[in-house]
Amino acid sequence: MNDTITIPKNLDILLVEDNPNDATLTIRALKKRNCANNLTHVIDGQDALDLLFGEGNYKGRDTSILPKVVLLDLKLPKVDGLEVLRRIRSDERTMVLPVVILTSSQQESDQIKSYKLGANSYIVKPVDFEHFSKAVSDIGFYWLMLNSPPASHKEDSIAH
Repeated sequence: MNDTITIPKNLDILLVEDNPNDATLTIRALKKRNCANNLTHVIDGQDALDLLFGEGNYKGRDTSILPKVVLLDLKLPKVDGLEVLRRIRSDERTMVLPVVILTSSQQESDQIKSYKLGANSYIVKPVDFEHFSKAVSDIGFYWLMLNSPPASHKEDSIAH
């Protein structure tokens, strides 16, 4: 793991995943579809919030540059995924930011809480590598290439 914090200038995907194997598989699947050029990976919920809101190690980051999608695990150290989602939805700057829950949790209560908090999608990580790879690459393709966010959310259009 690299201890140096890189402040992203361009950001298409924010991957919030603490499991190194799942992160590697996710990044590999996105690269196969050419969707990982501007991907930033963080390993805990606090780091994700700091990056999004320009705090902590990301102080001074241009927070008008938001990812096109956040791929968010639920079971995270420091701040769990549901709290990250709650904070994203409660802030005017990020409330319409697409958030896809990508988790191994099949608990209906996690699904219900995620949707009530405003998740755009809830995907249970397939155990099989081929299914996992296909699911992730489809997610990346959809959110980066097909989805049309509101004009106020598009890069360079966000008012400070």
